[in-house]
Amino acid sequence: MVAVRRWRRGRLVFVNSISDLFHEQVPLHYIRRVFEVMADCPQHRFQVLTKRADRLVERAPELPWPRNVWMGVSVETAEYTWRIHDLRRVPAAVRFLSLEPLLGPLGNLPLKGIHWVIVGGESGRRPRPMDPAWVVRSSVSACAPRSRSSSSSGAERTRRRPGESSTAGNGISSQRRHPSLSIREA
Repeated sequence: MVAVRRWRRGRLVFVNSISDLFHEQVPLHYIRRVFEVMADCPQHRFQVLTKRADRLVERAPELPWPRNVWMGVSVETAEYTWRIHDLRRVPAAVRFLSLEPLLGPLGNLPLKGIHWVIVGGESGRRPRPMDPAWVVRSSVSACAPRSRSSSSSGAERTRRRPGESSTAGNGISSQRRHPSLSIREA
């Protein structure tokens, strides 16, 4: 997180890209320290994604919530839609869903208070299949007023353009702009 303080030009920073800040083994004092750094760097937007929505809700009152912190939860299948309710209880300025990897149909999602939705498949050597109809249904569902939807395909390999994104170590990656497909209400 020290490198983030040196960046003068604003960036989009994905915090803990390969871990979970709200994992049970991450102590509260460490989470607080990360949030303090984010508050001290208003030139950046920080995206924090967790699968531990229950711990997020439990710890949220003990954390500062600057406007540049975007909080999100992963919802891979209908079994995890309860995380959306927990996310809506968090005082983040921007709340988002990551429907990645999308492993089944989700039905109508409760999107009140959700500002952004990301939809995508699984990547890797043996990705589990994703039915394109799930993406269409999730994207159409996400076209509620004031919600944005982005789509990414985990099955495709994408190249990074010079200057588009970088990794700063400690699980922090930054992007100057988020390449995405925005789906808008017709």
